[in-house]
Amino acid sequence: MADLTAGAAQFQISPPQQALEAMSKLPPKPKNLSERTRLVHAGREPFEQHGFVNTPIYRGSTVLYPTTDDLLHRRGRYSYGTKGTPTTNSLETAWTELAGAAGTVLAPSGLAAVTVALLSCLKAGDHLLMTDSVYLPTRHFCNGMLKKFGVETTYYDPQIGPGIEALLRPNTTAVFTEAPGSQSFEMQDIPAIAEVTQRHGAVVLMDNTWATPLLFPPHERGVDIAIEAGTKYLSGGSDLLLGLVSANERCFKALRDTYDSFAMCPGPEDVFLGLRGLRTMALRLREHEKQALDMARWLEARPEVARVLHPALESYPGHEIWKRDFKGSSGLFSIILKPCSDRALAAMLDGLALFGMGYSWGGFESLVIPFNCASYRTATRWEPGGHALRFHIGLEDLEDLKRDLDAGFGRLLETEARAA
Repeated sequence: MADLTAGAAQFQISPPQQALEAMSKLPPKPKNLSERTRLVHAGREPFEQHGFVNTPIYRGSTVLYPTTDDLLHRRGRYSYGTKGTPTTNSLETAWTELAGAAGTVLAPSGLAAVTVALLSCLKAGDHLLMTDSVYLPTRHFCNGMLKKFGVETTYYDPQIGPGIEALLRPNTTAVFTEAPGSQSFEMQDIPAIAEVTQRHGAVVLMDNTWATPLLFPPHERGVDIAIEAGTKYLSGGSDLLLGLVSANERCFKALRDTYDSFAMCPGPEDVFLGLRGLRTMALRLREHEKQALDMARWLEARPEVARVLHPALESYPGHEIWKRDFKGSSGLFSIILKPCSDRALAAMLDGLALFGMGYSWGGFESLVIPFNCASYRTATRWEPGGHALRFHIGLEDLEDLKRDLDAGFGRLLETEARAA
């Protein structure tokens, strides 16, 4: 019989101490790396993973200790699955570096990230100022759960800028921002709002999903707590639910304590997919930006379109704020059609071959949905004068997408003509 132990030695795993010694001999990473380079290297320590390039998926709840004393004193990098694993630590570390934050926590969805962020800085009797253009599920959370817990929410005009000071009360503990606004794309003057808010001792939160830290560095612009739905551009594949919350030194301890209390942790496979998507996010974002800007200008010239809501267009009212504060734009924008019937709109959308109709965005595929903010706005009025459509421009050939929309506009006009 062959000696099976003879070849086994070549598969022995180096003990942790040897891995650490190997790491200590590696040259330090250069400082002032470009974002593209940082995205490739952030959060990766291959020699902690026996040389494998990517941090693997760690599935587990229980962490073992070698001695009673180690157990009682919790000596060790990890203590329990809900407190973190090498997989979650890799993404938290990478996102913290990318966002310029003191720390990051991960959540199982974008909405979960919003809720843990809000709960970290609010308590019964507090007052929250919330932008009127906010993501609708966030509004539902404020009007439902936060109200039930004794937190009062006041919605404000997203374009208020430093005028937010007039709405601050002695018990205002947080101001929530989102730029651009969800669906309606109002640009907020985040630095101006942050300066006023923090002078009064309140916390500034921002939903930064549209831009990601690559296009809008939130903490550099004065945001205390930044929220991103990794479901969107971090994933890039429409196959992931994940949320990320980063915070500055002022707010990270409260954020982490709240997160640990709820044990609101995502699954390891989702975190791994987030890490994988991180490496190519900058390249995909630039392609989405180029495609969406081209499409936005094409739509702006269409006779069926009243106006295009895209902050990077020179014609857009919030363009100067975008130009000052943002490093680029993403693939999401909206348009307002000239008045047409519901039947004509349905004829246009139902026959599209390349644009899917579905919620979420940020993947490789193009999407479109009709929307109407009028029923839930409370601080501002939504009166666009025509049907509103939100587009996400994916990675398909742009001429193919234009032909698909051109045929859709043809169906819209044909339906209107038959009804005349």
